Amino acid sequence: REINYSPTTIKIHLYDFWKTLINRPIILVGASMGGATAIDFTLTYPQVVKSLVLINSLGYTNSPVFTKYLFPPFDFLAVEYLRQRHILALNLCSKLPNLDAKILLAIQCAMLHQEMPGWNDAMISYVKSGGYSELANRIAQVDKPTLILWGEADDMLPSEDAEKFQQSIVNSQLILLKNCGHTPQIEQPKITSQHILHFLSSGKF
Repeated sequence: REINYSPTTIKIHLYDFWKTLINRPIILVGASMGGATAIDFTLTYPQVVKSLVLINSLGYTNSPVFTKYLFPPFDFLAVEYLRQRHILALNLCSKLPNLDAKILLAIQCAMLHQEMPGWNDAMISYVKSGGYSELANRIAQVDKPTLILWGEADDMLPSEDAEKFQQSIVNSQLILLKNCGHTPQIEQPKITSQHILHFLSSGKF
């Protein structure tokens, strides 16, 4: 059967999860694409979220517009390219001596969801939905206390995006993490958790 996977279905699923298992205001943390999901969720269900933590979040930089118009077999090939790129990176990095284990771990974590049944079809559906391409002009509507953590050595998203988030979200704090790439929660987990705990203990949320 056809898979319908889009920002809308994602946030509805998350809301149902929250309603069933939590059902009280939360501190919402989102990294990378999860950051865009967290922003969209917060704007749709403001009563659910007390405060927000964004880690190298998607929002201002998105896939090219033309990707939503891809048709078979080009839609499959585009998604498969993404999967094969991770496989190649994993194979190459596993053969490099003295490689920081955190880099290998980051690649492995990025590949976990790709092993799920139906991932290709879900990703094709997501890309064709336009993803979070319309989110940028809504980010300024976020009114929750927000912590923005950003690895300065991110090779996927430009550092300018971090500044845009801080400028757009009125009640926000930006912390730049040195010697850290796109995945602070993996590369610098202790520092990342310390910043989050400090943010929560500050009483701003």
